[in-house]
Amino acid sequence: MPHKMLKLSTLAILVAGASQASAAVYTIEPVAQDNDSTLASQPYLVQSDRALTYVSTSIESSGSDASCFTTDCTNNTYKVTGQALRGSQGKPLEETVAYNANEQHVNDESSLWNYCSYNLGYESCKDWAKREFFGVGYTDEQEWEQPGLGGLQKKSAAWVKGYSSNSQGLVDGTPVTTFASDSSKYDGSQKGNLGNFDGSAEESIDSTVNGVVGDFVYGITSSALFKNDHGKPRAFDKRGFVNVGGNDIALDPVAAASPLVSNMGQTQANAGILFNDQLLVVGSSAYSPSFYGKDGNGNLRQDEDKLPNVEDILNTGTPTLDFNRFKTCATDSSTNLYANWECQFSTFANEAAFWLVDTNGDIKSGSISTGTGEQRDGLAVIDRDNEDLSFQASAKSVALVDGLPLAAGYSTSNVRDDFYAMQAAYFKADNAGLTSWTRTFVPGLSIKPGDDRDFTYTIANAVNNQSMIVGDAKGNGEKPLRAYVYKIGDSNAQFLDKLVPNLFFKDSNSHASAVNNHDQVVGWVDTTNGTKVERKHRAFTYIAGDAQGVLASKKAWLLDDLINDGKQDSKANKYRIINATGINDAGVISATALYCESGYDNTSQNSYCGGGNEVEKYVSVKLVPKNTDATIQPREKQDDEPVKRSGGSLGVLALTALGFIGFRRRK
Repeated sequence: MPHKMLKLSTLAILVAGASQASAAVYTIEPVAQDNDSTLASQPYLVQSDRALTYVSTSIESSGSDASCFTTDCTNNTYKVTGQALRGSQGKPLEETVAYNANEQHVNDESSLWNYCSYNLGYESCKDWAKREFFGVGYTDEQEWEQPGLGGLQKKSAAWVKGYSSNSQGLVDGTPVTTFASDSSKYDGSQKGNLGNFDGSAEESIDSTVNGVVGDFVYGITSSALFKNDHGKPRAFDKRGFVNVGGNDIALDPVAAASPLVSNMGQTQANAGILFNDQLLVVGSSAYSPSFYGKDGNGNLRQDEDKLPNVEDILNTGTPTLDFNRFKTCATDSSTNLYANWECQFSTFANEAAFWLVDTNGDIKSGSISTGTGEQRDGLAVIDRDNEDLSFQASAKSVALVDGLPLAAGYSTSNVRDDFYAMQAAYFKADNAGLTSWTRTFVPGLSIKPGDDRDFTYTIANAVNNQSMIVGDAKGNGEKPLRAYVYKIGDSNAQFLDKLVPNLFFKDSNSHASAVNNHDQVVGWVDTTNGTKVERKHRAFTYIAGDAQGVLASKKAWLLDDLINDGKQDSKANKYRIINATGINDAGVISATALYCESGYDNTSQNSYCGGGNEVEKYVSVKLVPKNTDATIQPREKQDDEPVKRSGGSLGVLALTALGFIGFRRRK
């Protein structure tokens, strides 16, 4: 039985705080949950009574509305976008390359374990890998017969075994249907080879919604599963989508360089703004296969590790997977891409890209990365010294600065002509026609060769119209993920663990998700400092600009403290905010929270839920600033910290592997 007693000093503080008249800085508004969705009724869910996991991705822009710190926003209607998940993802839909590992070798349980061991260093990496591969709640030692919810294994085996959806994109909790559920919206040149939908299309599609801009909704979707004489193919692994005015639109690759790219190449719609009365959505777009292509010397290189072993997917030797057949997916234009299981595992080099969509659904698209053919930003598809590394670039956020788009994300740097690395960058449009862009790496985040290098990769997650960029730098090996802020024109990026060390302690992991046009930053940070373990984390806000209400400039707070009203029986004490994903100019924040239906046992940061026996749920919430009577009341940390949390088998940390997918608001 968990020890539930607080130290006397802690209890005294809590009682004293509860007796004082107080009001939190933010009120918390739950986002609706659609428990009757197609996702909730899918197979596999019957294996567990675990509720769906709801995560937020962004908050709708507030436009020219006044700040909620100065105006009553009780009746705000800003939409929260997000995703419902029933299990682990294995390879997150939201990432251009899984876990930002450019090698693109994450394709079986062993490679997940290797990734975790080198980059995260958990003592529980074996369990982490099994959870990501076989799903949440898998049966130990019988994982092939009794897999859990979600997991990479099910998606990899879909060609043979079929597939049931694991994620559903949402707007204010309502499921969003994309073009992928309509067979007439698939227009690749090999559409005739796909066959017919394998059952109901909605039951095999994974999706997430990344934003709402006016009448536009955008995000990322997988293809539905089809069935033909050879197997059960997907047309593609993932594509960006836009819904507007009854039009459900697919965002195709911007460079149709080959049948493989034009038919199966992936795209992502990460962030969007209105530009000349149209939606400008930015993201990434495949332009070349990365498992077989040319290096900087013009030589063809191949990486057989990008194709998994069939026994690692099916626990049997049949049907087979053969790399020579895999190569024909990239080299032979007459190949039926949907007759070979190997083509389903295609990996790509990706460029930063944009799509300009009007209200009629008409599209203009183009590359943000410079160059065409087999080069982008001066680099070949494949590193000439490392055949497992390929060019990767993506735009993850966009804002208007001086009337022209400014995008932020990452591009590939050839580190001292030694190896390719993904490095934080921003891209300025040179003209209103968006025909050319200028790329600049964020200073102070450079990557150097050798095992002692500071970073494995760096990323810009968000940018605002004040040219403020926020992002992350992943330390090499087990070194932490560190959030930073950077104002274009400054000499270097600044890390939050240096700016506010009282909250961002030494060697803590942190992730900066979003920044609004008042330079208010949100994200998450570790709140425990255990080693070799998955740490707890909580959402934070940092005021990089002028003070916002009672929040002072150059200071940071946990959002748990800012929603705390000191009352054990209040609505606020039913939530602990674990990740903030978006913030608009009114100051309204989208977030993901732990929810205790009966209310936490006390108001401390690590309080039990029902004595540690009640199941906590993962929910999307909206945090709205109060314009009167705001008081910051830090929660007690609770020295006798719980050692067990019910319902914690699929935490956001488990889903994101230290937030590498970021559950973004990248604008």
